[in-house]
Order: sequence, then structure tokens, then C-alpha cells
Amino acid sequence: MSANSLVIIDTGCANIASVKFAAQRIGLNVSVSSDLAEIKKAQRVILPGVGSAPAAMLSIQQKGLVECIQSLTQPVLGVCLGMQLMVTESEENHLGNHATIPCLNLIPGVVAKMQVGDLRLPHMGWNQVTSAQPNPLFKGIDDGTYFYFVHGYAVAQSDYTLATCHYHQTFSAAIHHNNFYGVQFHPERSSDAGAQLLKNFSRI
Repeated sequence: MSANSLVIIDTGCANIASVKFAAQRIGLNVSVSSDLAEIKKAQRVILPGVGSAPAAMLSIQQKGLVECIQSLTQPVLGVCLGMQLMVTESEENHLGNHATIPCLNLIPGVVAKMQVGDLRLPHMGWNQVTSAQPNPLFKGIDDGTYFYFVHGYAVAQSDYTLATCHYHQTFSAAIHHNNFYGVQFHPERSSDAGAQLLKNFSRI
């Protein structure tokens, strides 16, 4: 694979086309795959996700991808639900109780339903993102830049938070641990700022 090779993991439950086109627009050699060997040899990997955490984790397990993703040593970027799947556990279980489901356990954290008061849920649309610590993912992106969000669950701010967003509560807009990065927003739907973030990821 080329030096700028990127594999988008085919989780079976994501709208992958828009992520693929966004990466191709910045010159990356992109493929979509659930083949373990192809994922492991990629220079960089994106873990996309839309829908619910239980359905996504079930699909990942059925495809035999859990151990593969956990073993990756190259830069990996989780997008939206893909970011949420990177943490320890999620409260999104649809069972009406407080039981959590295990996630990929790549970055310490818990996904919880957002508490937004009188605001609309899901949190959907453009909102400002502020860096919590210097990091290469947001190089050249000013604090207060707007990114596009669609989510009803979030990860609380912690030592692993790279950037935050506020929607009645402050939550992690981006997280990081070792070679794993995650963004709660959709860079592929975030215009020039999203393109810059993908470029930054391609250079990590």
C-alpha cells in the first residue's frame, strides 16, 4: 500500500461513502475493508460509525474485528460513534436500565446520554470546538472553529480529552490515547475545518 494509504474499517453499520470521499479529496489512497490483513498493513485507519453502540459493537464482533482493532499500532481515528466505541463502556443499551455495554477499551472513558436541559436532543448541527491541550490533530485549526455534530450520547471531559464542545454541558469533542484518536463530530461534513483535521491525521 502507498505511503498515504488509509483503510476505513467496514463495520457494516456506517455511512462510509462520505468519509471515503472526504479522504480522497485531500489526496489519500483510500480503501474500505473488513479484511484483517488489509487493516493491519494500512498506514492509517479510520473507525467510522453511525447508529447505536450496541448494534455497532455486535457488528464488529460478528466480523471478528475486536482483537484486530485493539492490536493496531498505526494512527487510528474514530469518527462520531466510532469515537464512542473506542472507550471502555457505553450506557447506550436500549434496555431502560443503567447497565453498560463493553466497548473496545482503547481509551479510558464512559459514554453517557447527554443532559441538555431544555435544549433539543440529539445535539445536531454546527458547534464550536476548543482545544484542551496542544495536539497535532488540531494543528492550524483555531479555537472556536465550528464542526458538525449529530449525537445524543457523549464522553465526559477527562485527561484524555484533546478538545471540548459545549451544549448545555461540556463534553469531549476529541480524545486521544497512544495511537488512538477520536472525534465526536463529523470531519467529512465539517467543510474546510474538517478537511484540515483529516490532513492533520494523515500526517501523524
